[in-house]
Amino acid sequence: MARYVKKDATGPMEIKVGGESKWICMCGLSSNQPYCDGSHKKTAGEEPGKIYFYKKDGTRTEVSSL
Repeated sequence: MARYVKKDATGPMEIKVGGESKWICMCGLSSNQPYCDGSHKKTAGEEPGKIYFYKKDGTRTEVSSL
């Protein structure tokens, strides 16, 4: 089943747990959810106001503009 989830963050959120940093995925592309695996680097070059579709292999296609 396909699902559209709007995400516009281009980097992770740091959470401190017992003095140790944990990085939570905010872009939605990590294959290690909810943790960041560096997949947000694929969002480099996205243009504001445009919508992108990411395939499982990480390739990006522009869907439309807002």
